[in-house]
Amino acid sequence: MSTTPIARDLAGVTDARHLTEDQQALADAVADFCAGEAGTREQRQRLTNDRTTLHSDALYRQFAGLGYAGAPLPEAYGGSGGGAVDLCLILEESTYGRIPIEGMSVTMIVAGAYERFGTEAQKTDVIGRIAEGDVFAIAMSEPGSGSDVASMRTKAEVVGDEIVLNGHKTWITCAKHASEILVIARSFTGDRKHDGLTMVAVPTDAPGLEINPISTMGGDEQCDVFFTDVRVPATQVLGEVGGGWGQLVAGLNVERLIIGAVMLGLARRAFDDALAYVREREQFGKKIGSFQSLKHNVADLATELRCCELLVYDVARKIDEDPSRLLPREASMAKLKVTEVVKRIALEGMQMMGGYGYATEYDMEAYLRQAVVSTIYGGTNEIQRDIIGMTYGL
Repeated sequence: MSTTPIARDLAGVTDARHLTEDQQALADAVADFCAGEAGTREQRQRLTNDRTTLHSDALYRQFAGLGYAGAPLPEAYGGSGGGAVDLCLILEESTYGRIPIEGMSVTMIVAGAYERFGTEAQKTDVIGRIAEGDVFAIAMSEPGSGSDVASMRTKAEVVGDEIVLNGHKTWITCAKHASEILVIARSFTGDRKHDGLTMVAVPTDAPGLEINPISTMGGDEQCDVFFTDVRVPATQVLGEVGGGWGQLVAGLNVERLIIGAVMLGLARRAFDDALAYVREREQFGKKIGSFQSLKHNVADLATELRCCELLVYDVARKIDEDPSRLLPREASMAKLKVTEVVKRIALEGMQMMGGYGYATEYDMEAYLRQAVVSTIYGGTNEIQRDIIGMTYGL
């Protein structure tokens, strides 16, 4: 029984992204690459070590070699000069195509930080390496500091011309694949808990740094990272010592948009697989998709998916119009809406497919495992609702 993804026009989900010819060509090219490299279940199992590893460095290097990693990055530093819409297209289509390049999304968060706050030398080095396929991680969360990010305790002390790091970061995505980790840590204590935070890039081969993958229901891409007297040159500081909180806030638009684009791709794929199944599966002498309960469910999910698509690309275009503009309401809405919808589609897809949705022979159970955590990382959806409420003066 096939669950081959359905083209947008056949699925009844017309393209709401309103792309230029160049953007459509980019989306099509990424989709073609994914179909060739990970179009079969056997290919995906081989690339992901039977779905336990969500990032293939060799495949990502190949992907980057075709210019896709550099497409949204500035031309001056090795990219193609695209913007947020291009980034969303690449993330959405690559997630839809199921290629294991989990490291790209977090790497692009780091790239944005360097674009905004890096020196010319840092931009040339880091953004250039990102365009070539290097993976970077970003470390914020700690065992006692999750949603309350500013309560972090990991130290980044200035000692002469060095930064000395001590502490423990956790849930650090793709740290085991990264060449460097952009660490946010405390250099000093100020009047507010947000004061004194610093961004510093730490090579993953630095003495005193230890990375331990965390086993989860979605694989082992999350990591604990331990720092024991890790020393790096002060030139590894991004922006200003003590200015890390403001720098972090400045990048939240893009981080939330990146999560929205990735989960939009997953939502589309789960929807298409479920739709293909109910079109083919027969019970009581007819296709199960013709039963009113399933037909209405598909209609509701398609409507939600359309809303997500419009919301993600609206935020992307606003960022392209003015990259310096903060969009706390819109970016949080995009993250909130898409992650709630992808979780619903994966759950409903499993229900529509019955036992087959639960079986590892099909991909729906893997979609669900990937979807459920999206409402937690990048700021929980409870935090997103709080932010949205505050923009209304509440």
